[in-house]
Amino acid sequence: MAIYRLPPEPVFPDPDEAEPDGLVAVGGDLSPARLRVAYATGIFPWFGDDSPILWWSPDPRLVLHPGWLHVPRSLARTLRSGRYAVRADTAFGEVIRRCAAARRPGQRGTWITAAMVAAYERLHREGLAHSFEAWEGDRLAGGLYGVSLGGAFFGESMFADRPDASKAAFVESVRWLASRGVDLVDCQVRTDHLVRFGAREISRARFLAELEAALDRPTLPGPWRLPGQAPAG
Repeated sequence: MAIYRLPPEPVFPDPDEAEPDGLVAVGGDLSPARLRVAYATGIFPWFGDDSPILWWSPDPRLVLHPGWLHVPRSLARTLRSGRYAVRADTAFGEVIRRCAAARRPGQRGTWITAAMVAAYERLHREGLAHSFEAWEGDRLAGGLYGVSLGGAFFGESMFADRPDASKAAFVESVRWLASRGVDLVDCQVRTDHLVRFGAREISRARFLAELEAALDRPTLPGPWRLPGQAPAG
């Protein structure tokens, strides 16, 4: 199959034309307009400092519907203990930078480049990218960030500096999103970590159909706040 080089306009080829590994296109930019079109088409960027911008739509796709969420007993005890206060959109820039700096087994460097950080901070200012943070007192102990469109949330990355911190942020994010009518959480590609929380692989065709339905709903306006969270500022 051909790999498309993107034109200046924010357009993408049909995801069904992706390579077997999910690669759809090369090039373009990380403008808010292009990122919005990408996510709405079921495509996301993933590349390193030493490569051009690469765009992906894997088949199968890992997703989590809130009804599938599984919370292990030990984590449920941590959540009940109140060890972490989970908040949203109070430290987006710090969360994405901590995700970029996190060391991951079998991974050299990071795909969250300086260009990616700047791009998602622009999306955050536009109210489309959001963070969920686990705070231990005044310390940011873990968190995650992603993109919101319609009734879908596209998870991008997470980090943890303290035990169960990112897991607590993840569980509370799924619960809060479900309470606001978001019922499609995109986890992109399979990891055993997310499968343990109930995420499942589905075909690209099914994912795109579910995404189309989710995009019929309004996008939740930002900034987001969880129950009990004080207003920003």
